[in-house]
Amino acid sequence: MAKSNKESTPEKLGRMASKVSGAAKAAAGAASRRAGAGATSKDLDLEPFRRSLEGTSMTTDHGLKVAHTDDSLKAGARGPILLEDHHLREKITHFDHERIPERVVHARGSAAHGFFQAYEPVPECRAAFLQDPKVKTPVFVRFSTVVGSRGSADTVRDVRGFATRFYTTEGNFDLVGNNIPVFFIQDGIKFPDLVHAAKPEPHHEIPGASTAHDTFWDFAGLMPESTHMLLWILSDRAIPRSFGHMEGFGVHTFKLVDAEGVSRFVKFHWKPMLGVHSLVWDEAQKLAGKDPDFHRRELWEAITSGNFPEFELGLQIVEEREAESLGIDLLDATKIIPEELVPVRKVGKMTLDRNPDNFFAETEQVAFHLGNIVPGIDFTNDPLLQVRLFSYIDTQLTRLGGPNFAELPINRPIAPVANHQQDGFARQKIVQGRVNYFPNSLANGCPMMNPEAMGGFVTRPEPVSGPKTRERSPTFADHFSQAKLFWASLSVPERLHLIEAGRFELGKVETKAVRERVIANFAQVDRELAEGIASGIGVMVPEGGPPAAPPAKRKGRGPAPLTTSPALSQANTVMDTVKGRRVAALVADGYAHAELERVRSALQGAGARLEVIAPVLGEIAGAGGSVEADKTFLTGASVFYDAVYVPGGAGSIEKLSGSADAIHFVNEAFRHCKAVGATGEGLELLRASDLRKAEVQGLDGMELSSDAGVVVQGKAGKLGPFTEAFIAAVAQHRHWDRGEKSVPA
Repeated sequence: MAKSNKESTPEKLGRMASKVSGAAKAAAGAASRRAGAGATSKDLDLEPFRRSLEGTSMTTDHGLKVAHTDDSLKAGARGPILLEDHHLREKITHFDHERIPERVVHARGSAAHGFFQAYEPVPECRAAFLQDPKVKTPVFVRFSTVVGSRGSADTVRDVRGFATRFYTTEGNFDLVGNNIPVFFIQDGIKFPDLVHAAKPEPHHEIPGASTAHDTFWDFAGLMPESTHMLLWILSDRAIPRSFGHMEGFGVHTFKLVDAEGVSRFVKFHWKPMLGVHSLVWDEAQKLAGKDPDFHRRELWEAITSGNFPEFELGLQIVEEREAESLGIDLLDATKIIPEELVPVRKVGKMTLDRNPDNFFAETEQVAFHLGNIVPGIDFTNDPLLQVRLFSYIDTQLTRLGGPNFAELPINRPIAPVANHQQDGFARQKIVQGRVNYFPNSLANGCPMMNPEAMGGFVTRPEPVSGPKTRERSPTFADHFSQAKLFWASLSVPERLHLIEAGRFELGKVETKAVRERVIANFAQVDRELAEGIASGIGVMVPEGGPPAAPPAKRKGRGPAPLTTSPALSQANTVMDTVKGRRVAALVADGYAHAELERVRSALQGAGARLEVIAPVLGEIAGAGGSVEADKTFLTGASVFYDAVYVPGGAGSIEKLSGSADAIHFVNEAFRHCKAVGATGEGLELLRASDLRKAEVQGLDGMELSSDAGVVVQGKAGKLGPFTEAFIAAVAQHRHWDRGEKSVPA
């Protein structure tokens, strides 16, 4: 009988074990390299907790090797499952409990690792991470929406969280901010009411991830202090293009303390290096259905491709003796300090250059807390900040199962930790010795106290007195002047967008009295604003009305109130870079390969990315070469991209001109005011679309034409002038002068 070539089970397992061992060594080597050159101190701290399953053998949580995990232990093949199946019970129990409660707000988040470097020492603040430009301080940043659940879409109209953890040598500093510099309320005692009103209505849990409903606007209309924030949330700021195109703000006024113990007021800013850019509302709604993970995917792919998001840290520093002369109560979280009054001083840059290894372990389990500060940074009496100082740590106790959440790898500081906290759920430290109290002599007084000279945190002494009272400071009474400033500072397109957003949100409100009340508040800001929204929601703007509270009085010869603040308008942001931008190239068989590759090369050289959209996936044959399609018209859409380019090629254009999908792609991009480019015969696709009624009408075989973001070169010879003009058009982000509703899409 011939000998079977089939391996016996022991031989097979032995061979597999050998491969596992080799793979495990390779994984260990990769981990070692990752923790080597270029690793931050937080990377090194996280390394012992990282695990790659590649090349490993399966075990239980207690290290027992598992021989079989596909069937439960039963009394016979068709018999009942036995209670002694410890592997089954462990596996199912862990599965049953692998979800933790999601955050009440900021539930849907995305995060990234990176580092911060100061440009030069900041003398007004003794914090170590702001002193040495050579030091790279590790950071972890979590971006988020506020109202929606973990399963909601990224592009809803909402505030965006912008929370940054600095892993400093003096401990963790958490700057827990938003992409909007003000807030809805002045006192944190109203926070439960605000969130309850904004969340889905409790009787039917509708709508999700949206404030376009009665309860939110009922609350907002009864809280005039929210008016300033309402204009920000109705503006384009609430639908950012990406996290990398978003400003961040600390919202509250904090204090900086210098080496001499002198304190000053400060507001924190993050300024994106790419500028502040937004989606349009029609685009945001379509993205919510076509790719609800749009922002999350954009952040991940930007880092993967090396287009690292970068933000400059800015400080608005105000001497305490000068604060009252500004005419703004710095303890009021519904107010900004206009940058024209106190310029933002850029003191360093943050670069996000690494994606998390595990979403749950890092992005979901990170526990930010405004109380995480370091020497050199202190609190003010802002009543919203004071409540947040209690609320954040209290929330983590429930979410993360007890008081030991600071021991989770992502939450651990890189600074040494030593104290007498003990026990509780999921305690990880194994503290040796018999002493768990202070003062003590049995452990030589350790952990010992740290005087300020040794880096100990000391709260700045300041007098505190007053009667027990529940009242609001009269300096908080001005609810409309900064809303006026914001509205007056917007460009014409931004104002139109805000009015349309107001019509959408309030158009969803069923109770007419609620709509009327909100419009009455908006009338205190600007008549044009109120009438613009009211005319679309079936209510009238009231005549007269109660007078708005006067602005706070200024002491001394402080600056006069501003009528506009150019820094508030996105029309004045960075518009000279296409770094990280995406351009869709529409092709079919017969496209002009040389044209496509020249444009691709120019875009890549400028930091943008070109993706090929074709009728089908696979290799697309062109004149002079071929290309792999990245997406089809079914899996791609214009809303995923910042611009559209159509290369020539008679065969390609003939096919695309007969495709409703291709024509819709061009129309939609044009409607959303994006750059549209074409070379050679590609111009004919623009003529086949509804653009012929606008900018393309009358264009012929000219060398180059660029108008309102439509860039064409009929004779596709040297493409240098075309690529230069097209890149400049993409960098403008949008071309509002063409009109957003000039074509159907």
